[in-house]
Amino acid sequence: MATARREMTFLLAEPERRLLRLIAARIPPALRPNHLTALGVLAATGVGIAYALTNHGSAWLFVASALLVVQWFGDSLDGTLARVRHTERPRYGYYLDHIVDAYSVTVIGLGLGLSPYVDLGVALGAVVLYHAFKLAYGRIGPTEVRVILILANTGLALHRGGPWLPAPAVLANWGLGLITAGMLALLVARFAHNLATLRKMEPRPRPTNSLIVSRSE
Repeated sequence: MATARREMTFLLAEPERRLLRLIAARIPPALRPNHLTALGVLAATGVGIAYALTNHGSAWLFVASALLVVQWFGDSLDGTLARVRHTERPRYGYYLDHIVDAYSVTVIGLGLGLSPYVDLGVALGAVVLYHAFKLAYGRIGPTEVRVILILANTGLALHRGGPWLPAPAVLANWGLGLITAGMLALLVARFAHNLATLRKMEPRPRPTNSLIVSRSE
């Protein structure tokens, strides 16, 4: 198996990298990368639960936002801490990171779908497209999604209604639906572009003379 390397091409990658290295240099020695990974998993689970609990009150949206920050801390800092301490395990870390990311996105999306704001089908559709979008487009990553979610949580929690404002569930469903449609459109565009590029790099082979003769026989 080749050594895997995580390429950081997301919009906030560079300032995030500098901040993470600054924090990692100040982490106590007793705290290891696996501890941070476990913290990220627990926080992601908490985010999903907090979203589901918004059925009992919109204040849980603030809890979900706070846990998203904790989840960022654990999920983003574990690899940086290993690199700063020169204890990284590239293959192990790459595999674990992708499994944890898949779990975190899924449990948060499921929590959104169980909330009164987003239909379950819309939420799970966004989860599936996010995984494909992250691989194919590479500019919107976990940190950017957390920022969007925290802003959306704040807007929904502070929503006070009015004759000119749609209901929170309408806003959330339409907002997530438009984001999902945008991801799908970008995926289709990237797919078409990549297919055209590959077609130029590997044009369809022409049949050889011997093949033509054998067919005629």
